[in-house]
Amino acid sequence: MTNHETGRSVATTIDTANAERAGAVVGYLPAGFPDLQTSVDAAVALAENGVDVIELGLPYSDPVMDGPVIQRAAEESLANGFRVAQVFDAVDQITNRVDVPVLVMTYWNPVLRYGVDRFADDLVSAGASGLITPDLIPDEGRAWIDASERTGLDRVFLAAPSSTDARMEQAVHSSRGFVYAVSTMGVTGARVGVDTAARTVVSRLRAAGVERTCVGLGISTADQVREVLEYADGAIIGSAFVRALADLGVQGVADRAADLTGGAARG
Repeated sequence: MTNHETGRSVATTIDTANAERAGAVVGYLPAGFPDLQTSVDAAVALAENGVDVIELGLPYSDPVMDGPVIQRAAEESLANGFRVAQVFDAVDQITNRVDVPVLVMTYWNPVLRYGVDRFADDLVSAGASGLITPDLIPDEGRAWIDASERTGLDRVFLAAPSSTDARMEQAVHSSRGFVYAVSTMGVTGARVGVDTAARTVVSRLRAAGVERTCVGLGISTADQVREVLEYADGAIIGSAFVRALADLGVQGVADRAADLTGGAARG
């Protein structure tokens, strides 16, 4: 593995995207789907077609927040023998090919099993910028907060429509990079209309003092990207890219990214 410096700053990347365009686009793909090399090539295609930050998913056997498209991809990756340690190889390859921040999105149990400090150190060695932890709340995340302070890694916590004001404030004060605003109750997946609850979540995060927040769950068109960037700092796209990869391969991901990131252009 290449000996990287700490990964590129997510905050700086989002700030630059907001200064130069309507905002940032974060693109999600699962590591190891349909195989490790193709997942790397697909992530690189995202970056080469306008995606500002890559969210690389660590396949997990019990993905409580993921919709059917991402669940199927994770299941296929695991069935093909994907192992946790391979996510670091994927990050290393991606960061050697494109100059974009890579955040690993993972449920907390695999990090605990691997060892929190070891996981953080291997993220740094691979060139990752940090972690998105959908099922970890800040007041249960002391081990990760300590490890990320030690290593300088970003930590992205979630805020949902159901979050109390206290939980919103926790997410704001504990996150580094951005806060992930979940736009709907339930699981991920492209929706016809991004839930208007997203605006409420973002406004509550702003009231709690958030510097940067990106909206995810359900964004699948350039118009939805444009709409989200009217009030948020970034739009997170997942299922639309995973479906493109499953149906049309790496070129399909490239074409979809070029289309969707057009929603971040200033009108």
